Amino acid sequence: MFKNLIQKLDLRSIAFGALFFLIGLVVQAQSLSDIQNLKVDNLSDAQIEQLIKRAEASGLTVNQLEALARERGMPASEAAKLRQRINELQTAASSENGINAVGTGRSVNGNQEQYLFDSIRRSDPYYDLSPFQKKIFGYKLFHNRDLDFSPSLNLPTPQSYVIGSGDQILLDVYGASQQSFDLNVSPEGRVFLPNIGPIQLGGSTIAAATARIKTALGRIYSGLNGSNPNTFIQLRLGNIRSIKVSMVGELTKPGTYTLPSFATVFNGLYAAGGPNENGAFRNIQVYRDSRLITTVDIYEFLSKGNQSSNITLQDNDVIIVPPVQARIEVIGPVRREGFFEVKPNEHLDDIYIYTGGFQSSAYRDRVTVRRIENNQRKVIDVPSEEYSSFSPEDGDEILIGEALDRFVNRVQVTGAVNRPGEYSFEEGKLTVKGLVEKAQGLKPEAFSTRATLYRTSTDLTLAAESLDLRGILDGSVEDVVLENEDLLFIPSRYDIQEEYFVKISGEINFPGAYPYASNMTIGDLILRSGGLLQSATNSSIEIARRVRDASSGKIAQIMMLSIDPNLQLTEEEENLPLQPFDHIFIRRSPGFEREQLITIQGEVMYPGDFAIASANERISDVIKRAGGLTQFAYPKGATLVRRTVYFKGPTEEELREATLREIKDNLNPETNRNINEAEKLLFERIDKKLAQKEQERLIKEREQERMRIFESTNPRDTLFQDSTLNQVRITEQDLVGIDLQKIMQNPGSEDDLFLLEGDIIQIPKELQTVRMVGEVLLPTTSRYDKKNSLKNYISKAGGFTEEARKSKTYVVYANGDAKRTHNFLGLNFYPELEPGAEIVVPKKPQRNRLGAAGWIGLASSLATLGILVDRLLN
Repeated sequence: MFKNLIQKLDLRSIAFGALFFLIGLVVQAQSLSDIQNLKVDNLSDAQIEQLIKRAEASGLTVNQLEALARERGMPASEAAKLRQRINELQTAASSENGINAVGTGRSVNGNQEQYLFDSIRRSDPYYDLSPFQKKIFGYKLFHNRDLDFSPSLNLPTPQSYVIGSGDQILLDVYGASQQSFDLNVSPEGRVFLPNIGPIQLGGSTIAAATARIKTALGRIYSGLNGSNPNTFIQLRLGNIRSIKVSMVGELTKPGTYTLPSFATVFNGLYAAGGPNENGAFRNIQVYRDSRLITTVDIYEFLSKGNQSSNITLQDNDVIIVPPVQARIEVIGPVRREGFFEVKPNEHLDDIYIYTGGFQSSAYRDRVTVRRIENNQRKVIDVPSEEYSSFSPEDGDEILIGEALDRFVNRVQVTGAVNRPGEYSFEEGKLTVKGLVEKAQGLKPEAFSTRATLYRTSTDLTLAAESLDLRGILDGSVEDVVLENEDLLFIPSRYDIQEEYFVKISGEINFPGAYPYASNMTIGDLILRSGGLLQSATNSSIEIARRVRDASSGKIAQIMMLSIDPNLQLTEEEENLPLQPFDHIFIRRSPGFEREQLITIQGEVMYPGDFAIASANERISDVIKRAGGLTQFAYPKGATLVRRTVYFKGPTEEELREATLREIKDNLNPETNRNINEAEKLLFERIDKKLAQKEQERLIKEREQERMRIFESTNPRDTLFQDSTLNQVRITEQDLVGIDLQKIMQNPGSEDDLFLLEGDIIQIPKELQTVRMVGEVLLPTTSRYDKKNSLKNYISKAGGFTEEARKSKTYVVYANGDAKRTHNFLGLNFYPELEPGAEIVVPKKPQRNRLGAAGWIGLASSLATLGILVDRLLN
């Protein structure tokens, strides 16, 4: 920015030095033991960050830190401010890093620990400033890490530069003679020229030194002087010297600084961190040899770019920043709010130059000034004509109001017009008809019979006036003159009536509600909903129509209709057009049945799926269709797996969708052969239908999820929510015990069950084992021997355990049937065994034995009962 500067300063070291200095100033305030004395508004983001670090080092979370502050006496308002500042920092940090920052300030990235606020520190050049410091006009100038005050080394040697001890002077002689000299200024201020001797240059400017050297060299180079010289000289600086400047007063980092000799006042101020929050920005004094050389006004640079007072410093100069004498605060809609330093001769007009002027929303006719006078506060109203004469004083708060959010020439029109919105008007000249013309007329659906004019009264209450809009537009009714803030509402016919629709359900491709159209027939609605399914009947279509007269007791009017199978328009259909809200039911054809499949697994000649041929088809019939049993079949072990009422198989709609997907996959040109035009059109139709069904499924799933959440928060049936009971009660398939050997010997008997869809007949190979489970010492499987009884097999399993309930032992046969043990006169009669059977020995139930107190209670009850009986008998 400043091209007369020479040497770059190390911004990073200055920034970190400023940070450490600020932290050092508030280390006592940030101590957790003294947290109750914190003034949050005086802390910068960096200091808040250090406070969080201290809390984390002590093992405290953010919530615990706030609780600690309240416990130690921090006012509630300061604690709320602290919490708000921490939340703002964490929110900004989490958004910068894309992570959740609640409760902690650190995150692990690989093997390095990255502090969460690093990104904010890098992005905010004023991270180290408190909110109060940020509001001081000019304060940010010397604390912006992105602002470079480094001197430029590419500037030509200034003719006004004052030569001093340590400077390197490069002297070039050119023209008729050629010579170069490298001269160093001695501590006495002299340079030594060969063949000439010492020349005093210290304290001279470059221009004066050039003239002095030219005079001295004229004794050697005669072509230098005269009216027509042919030899010339050029004097320039090589390495410049360093100077020491003392920075004192209200500075962030006062002290003595070593600067390049090209440095200006601003370079020195930047090195010292600029004025602190109590320092003056408009009366910075530069002393040289105990004399005041100049006074620097930073505001002149910030507002006008004036650097006339930004002089080049010399060795041993002293820069003094005195305390601020008068500072005011400007609040309200100006371009730049904050604290501003004022001089005694300045007025409000001068202050607005520094604020950037009023915003468009500002109220400019008057400002309010709050002032402390005679140890009490007062308010001063300053009209706009006094801005140039009113002088602010120290501590004044200048409050700027906002313009009223009210229009003086606005009318509005909403509703069924082509261009609704706001329009201007002249008092007494715009009417309702003119406003409609401005809005380019009514829309076709406008309800022109009646409109409403909403008018704002003088007391800001709302009044409504009904208008005959049709009469106003055709001239049969007197027009109405509009006033300011009038709002004309013209409704649409659709806004004042229920949306018309018709519904169709049943055997149709896309059941649901569809928009009603006048003169629509049932055939039109069937076409609109994707056509009839193959299972639909066209001869018994039912129409449910709303009844307007509820006094008759009828809820709906039911009508029956037949349509042409090819959907050709018939006279009957044409004479019965649909009305709004009709519900059409497409019934299933009585003779339509979808194929029903059962499965045979195991030892038959042709296992697999079979379609049920008739409603009275039995197990023996389908076994014969499967080629009969094989020679290895074990009919007594055959089982039937049948669906229960809880079985949730695919619906007909899902089956149709699965079929469509199979067709689509077989027609997909990316995975199959090339398809012809007809197949391509079929592929596109199926793809469109599947996409529509997918959309309907998503809507249904969202509704089901909403209902599931509602039911989870509003339990209805405790029994239904018992998952353990439901696991037993609600099963989708049951095992039905059958005797296939008996069925095949007596087809059509009671044992020969009718088949149902989804039945699975399992016919195993001949079984040769018996399994023992439950309360036996060694649960195992043994070879079947018809000579062995149940107790023999229990012996092979090691016998009963002590917990075995022998009397309840039961046998599960291979076909799913079970038999229990019978008891007679204390003797157990165990069931017979067959190949593939399973012996189950249950466990004795746990019983709570009576303790001493229990026996005493029982004895007392018996004694009481005995006494009662005795008295009844006597």
